[in-house]
Order: sequence, then C-alpha cells, then structure tokens
Amino acid sequence: MEFELVLGKLLEGFEERGIRYAAIGGYALGFWGVSRATGDVDFIVLKEDVEKLDLLMASLGYKRIFFSDNVSQYQGDIFPVWGYVDFLHAFRPLGLRIVEEAVEKRIFDKKIKIACPEDIIGLKLQALCNSEPGSRDQDSVDIKSLVKANCGSLDWSRVEEYYKIFGMEAAYKALKDQFCVQ
Repeated sequence: MEFELVLGKLLEGFEERGIRYAAIGGYALGFWGVSRATGDVDFIVLKEDVEKLDLLMASLGYKRIFFSDNVSQYQGDIFPVWGYVDFLHAFRPLGLRIVEEAVEKRIFDKKIKIACPEDIIGLKLQALCNSEPGSRDQDSVDIKSLVKANCGSLDWSRVEEYYKIFGMEAAYKALKDQFCVQ
C-alpha cells in the first residue's frame, strides 16, 4: 500500500464529508512509539457516517468486500497500491468515546486523528477475545509494546476498564506488574 497517497485521499475525504473517525490498528501504533510493519490501515468511524464512508470509498475506487453492523472492509481497485482499508463501526459508548477522544497528530503534512493508546489496547483485547487462540498473536505483542512505550503516561484506570470488560483482570495485573514500577 502506498500509505502517503491512500491516507492523503482518505483524510481529505473524511474532512470534506464530515466523517468522524480515529486511526487504530498497526498503523496507529507508530504515533505512540511502536514501530512495526503493516500492510493496511484501520479506522473506527461513527456508525451514522458509514453511508458517507461507503460513498467516499467507492469514489476512490475501493470495492467493499465485507460488511456487517460492526465492520466494513474495502480493497482498492489497483492492488497493492490502494491496498486494504478496514473500518470498525462505533455505536456503543466505548466506541463513540474512542472517536470523540482521538488525538490529533500530523502525517505527510496532514492532520490525522489517532485513537489513544489505552483505546488501541482495548480494541486489541477485543480482537484477542473474539478470535481463535493463537490466531491473533500480533495483538498480544502490540499490547505489550504499547505498554512498554507509554507506561508512564497511560491512564491505567482506562486500560483496566477494558480488561474488566473481557474478564481479564489477572492479565491486567500481570501486564502492569511486568512493565511498570509501582
């Protein structure tokens, strides 16, 4: 994927159409001090903006290859230049909060909204809990990397909130004990 080209077009389209979003996933990690390779970009958008999003993606030559109430996936017509772009649909309180509290950063001389590291951790926990064991090992690595890179500035109560949602309180304590001096 040619990230500068794709992000430039997406960010411009989000702004023009009033699509509320936050970047999430592997690409967003770089804004929080974690570098890793990724071949796509992931966003969370307000569910009420999904129709505008679909029109934007079609105007950019993307084909929707999957759609549900929770997720939409697109593949560019010139692959691998345009690549894959995945969207979570925010409609529950935590999803809405992720979009609302996203932090504005800059990339390729453009403004981009990035989910907070605590929220990226929460989304990665959700992916882990909703997948077959061992199929999402990268998400575990990403969580540990985010904690290691941001330990001193994380809102630990927010991180704990996500672990409690998924009944993973012991894993939360182990993570905090492993990476942060009390």
